[in-house]
Amino acid sequence: MADDQELAARVSAVLADAADIREVRMFGGIGFMLNGNMVAAASRRGLLLRVGKERQAEALAQAGARPMVMRGRTMEGYVYIDPPALNKQSVQRWLRLALAHVQTLPPKAKGKPKQRKEKQK
Repeated sequence: MADDQELAARVSAVLADAADIREVRMFGGIGFMLNGNMVAAASRRGLLLRVGKERQAEALAQAGARPMVMRGRTMEGYVYIDPPALNKQSVQRWLRLALAHVQTLPPKAKGKPKQRKEKQK
């Protein structure tokens, strides 16, 4: 895969038929949200996918997959796919896996932003 913009365009094309997909800047790239839940994020680091805890071991057994580690902590249910392991067919396959999980999640409530609590003196 040439670069993160090409990867984001490919992800966008694959998810074009899914209802209620939003693109959001996140994790140094572009995140793809279904009903408020992250499906994937494309960045220079590769393709981040939400596959769920139940499918994480299966996903990590595939070539090019690695755990998502944030601030030294492995994030369960998420995997990164390294750019060299991504091509048109593999992006479609990986997104099908992530969509299958995210479609089981309840939609996130759209509401007012959380208000900060004032400090007590």
